[in-house]
Amino acid sequence: MRVLDHLLKAVRDTAIFNPEIQVAPACILWPDRDRQWQAVIPVLQAELPELMILGDYAPDKRTGPAIWLRCVIAGRAEDVSLPKDHPPIFYLPSVSRQDLRAIESCPDHLKPLAELQYRGVIWSQINAKDWTILAYLKSDQGGLGLDVAQDNDVKNAMQLALYRLLDEDVSLLKGKRLDKDYFNTLLTGGDPIRDLLQWLDQGDAFQANRGENEWKAFVEVCKSQLAFNPQNEGVLAGCAKLANHQGPWHAVWERYCEAPRRYPNIPAQIRKCQPPIFDLFADEQVAGGWPQWNDDQEKNLQRDLMGLAKAPAHEAREKIKDFEKQHCRRRSLVWAELGDAPLACALEHLAIIAENTKTGLAAGAMNDLAAGYRSYGWCVDDGVLRALAQVDSSADFEVVTTAIRSVYLPWVEESARYLQKLVDGASYPGGTYLTVKTKQFGPGDCVLFIDGLRYDVGKRLVESLEAGGFEITEALAWASLPSVTATGKAAVTPVRDKIRGQDGSPDFEPSVVDTGQSLKGGNHLKKLLTDAGWSILERSADGDGHGMAWCEFGDIDHEGHDRGWKLAKHIDTLILEIRDRITELLAAGWKRVCVVTDHGWLLLPGGLPKIDLPSALTENKWGRCASLKPGASTEERLYPWYWNPIQYFALADGVSCFKKGEEYTHGGLSLQECLTLQLTVTPGTSAQVAASVKFTDVVWKGMRCTVAVDGNYSGLLLDVRSQAGNASSSVVVGVKPLKDNGMASVVVEDEDMEGREATVVLIDANGSLVAQIATVIGGVNHD
Repeated sequence: MRVLDHLLKAVRDTAIFNPEIQVAPACILWPDRDRQWQAVIPVLQAELPELMILGDYAPDKRTGPAIWLRCVIAGRAEDVSLPKDHPPIFYLPSVSRQDLRAIESCPDHLKPLAELQYRGVIWSQINAKDWTILAYLKSDQGGLGLDVAQDNDVKNAMQLALYRLLDEDVSLLKGKRLDKDYFNTLLTGGDPIRDLLQWLDQGDAFQANRGENEWKAFVEVCKSQLAFNPQNEGVLAGCAKLANHQGPWHAVWERYCEAPRRYPNIPAQIRKCQPPIFDLFADEQVAGGWPQWNDDQEKNLQRDLMGLAKAPAHEAREKIKDFEKQHCRRRSLVWAELGDAPLACALEHLAIIAENTKTGLAAGAMNDLAAGYRSYGWCVDDGVLRALAQVDSSADFEVVTTAIRSVYLPWVEESARYLQKLVDGASYPGGTYLTVKTKQFGPGDCVLFIDGLRYDVGKRLVESLEAGGFEITEALAWASLPSVTATGKAAVTPVRDKIRGQDGSPDFEPSVVDTGQSLKGGNHLKKLLTDAGWSILERSADGDGHGMAWCEFGDIDHEGHDRGWKLAKHIDTLILEIRDRITELLAAGWKRVCVVTDHGWLLLPGGLPKIDLPSALTENKWGRCASLKPGASTEERLYPWYWNPIQYFALADGVSCFKKGEEYTHGGLSLQECLTLQLTVTPGTSAQVAASVKFTDVVWKGMRCTVAVDGNYSGLLLDVRSQAGNASSSVVVGVKPLKDNGMASVVVEDEDMEGREATVVLIDANGSLVAQIATVIGGVNHD
């Protein structure tokens, strides 16, 4: 029960009487000489319709002079309606019980009330004294019996915080010492550390947005708990103490580190302060509170990494690992979370590159190369992307580029040349249309084509899908040569046995066997698929799970050509979009989603090495491959085209490129371009739940959607989305759990959404889709 509830009951209980020997009191008088209770009387009036106030005539506020209060008792006051079961309560500010008892000397404005002390009752202590706030809180005879300090500071803080104290639970106050810190903290909102951080962040604006009493209470709390006076010492002194985070300020620092983005101005404020002088071996836990120290560490690391430009690869690897030991702990500091330690964050991934490039992929047979890449090689490529994803500025990009090239370029160059040497002396494992069998599919299969799903990016997709509860089967696949979309996409379709390459095709675009029509543009490929009984699912279509379907999504290759090295900063977003698309397809009823791709790619910040191939010799020249004119000769290695083995083309040696300055490209022969993953994704635990969950009702009342489901719905959550598989497309105020009866309701806040198509979805604790049903917001009900 709240303090307010106790107070209301105490005042009303004053009117209890023995009807056998007493008459009902005409009223309850509440004298308050020092006006201690005045600030909360409006709160009490909201709960007590019979509470009237002595004062200037204002009947709309239930306030009036003594004669008006007498009229209230007599039932003659207009616009006053008293409850039948409670007598009126008259609050008398600046009036004491003694003022009423001395009738002869009673002020004229009180004389109409004097006789009410006999016809009514007075709310007072057992010793007949008026109730003060302190007395009411402490007394166990008619009060709350709490442990309250009694000094003047406490009394002042108590009165200022009274309106907030009313909402406190009395049971939680029992056994607690209520001192000035308690009341001041209560007045400032109950969270003094949050208030302190807001003040450090906002400065004068914080004080301007607080009342005088709240500011005074805030100052008193800081003085008491932190030995710090905000009023006298100022924001910068506070920021310096925060940065040092010693003694009681350690808790403030930890709170700041929990959510630093809530206080965006604090780093700039600390930078205005003069930090201590730290030696070379300063502990980051001591110095780490100062962004200036972190800035210096970043500059040192920048210098050291730039020094790798001319270092041999083996030395560069060892230095990178040494740098990692020096700087790794900075990633746990708040400055890393705020993006102010990009090089320390990139260094984590540079160290992975350094460690894994110790072992080359330039020995053994073809199977050995594939096994090595599958074991650790892909981690190197993944490390390159993750290191680049940490940087934004051109200066940091230059530093990370220098470090990557020092250890990655020799490793990937050596690997590519060795692979090309193996293929030159034997056959390419990706074969040609003559040697590769068409994969067989069955009912319930949906083939999802993703352009440019490199092996390491495929591994990220696997990780994301497994986190969503799906089951994934991985299979190695060598891309068709040249490793470009024109050749590779057709090679992974279920109708590749109906496709061939015509002589003299300079763009590596195959054709339909029966008609000779080029697949360029995609329409003829779609016709082959539909003629073979496949459904074509456009970008937003899910199908119904029947038959077999072909779907295209997630154009990573397009993003790579557009963005270059900045593709690294968008990979995770692209992966989430692909995962959501797979989730939608499985939720729509497909048994399996078979993920296929056409090729991988090379990405090297700063550009791949350039190699010359005169344009006069080529019909068409791409980044890593070129079709030669009839009769032209070149020293570059020649390889048979997948779709027409008697037509040869040139591939650039190693990881070199026929075009200058290319950071992202493909078409050549390297593990990064040619060794890919094919995935078969099937429903996991969440989908097993989905099979047993069924919507029985979806009803809209205005913008509120209420659903009912049957089956195993324990732990599921209800949402409404514009895109079923995209959690960020939710249109409701908040997702809601299904109740024990299988029902839940959510509200769409934006009324402009009414009439739009959406999807009602059920998700599990991992955020995975379990069930979905189409709907119209605010519109059609599903029975």
